[in-house]
Amino acid sequence: MPKLWHETMAAHRRGVRDAILHTAATLVADRGPHAVTMSEIAEQAGIGRATLYKYFPDVEAILLAWHEQHVAQHLEGLRAARDRADAPGERLAAVLEEYARQVHGRPHGTELASFVHRGERFERAQRELHGFVADLIADAARAGGVRDDVVADELAVYCLHALAGASTLPSEAAVRRLAAVTLAGLRPAS
Repeated sequence: MPKLWHETMAAHRRGVRDAILHTAATLVADRGPHAVTMSEIAEQAGIGRATLYKYFPDVEAILLAWHEQHVAQHLEGLRAARDRADAPGERLAAVLEEYARQVHGRPHGTELASFVHRGERFERAQRELHGFVADLIADAARAGGVRDDVVADELAVYCLHALAGASTLPSEAAVRRLAAVTLAGLRPAS
């Protein structure tokens, strides 16, 4: 198979998969995960049911794949924020602010959130996020910019729980203030 053909087919498959994920997430956000059928997803995505079933066996599998993609995009955003800063404390501050921005306005307590925020995949994503933040805290503590009287794992829990509050804040300015207050709680004791 020529390379161009392979690249074109791979791009087509990615496009179909993305359309399926987007369509399912939109339908489920409007009506809930138990009110959407595979036929509706296929129709709204503009593909046949047989094609849909080549990609996913059921609505749950689609939503879990959508969530996995969503989590990967969020983690990539956090890595990009980290990589734009130089010093350990700056990297931590950039990541905490980016995480707060990501959380801001995210609907919690919805039927969709409850549906995807369960199981091993979700727990694995939580562990990855926690480890990512804990490593940044440990680096900043070694550099003297973060308190070292509390272990990095515990401080990561503090940060992630504190910044979860950004979901209900009214503005970007409030999100930045919450990130700053959270970061202030990490400073070494005088």
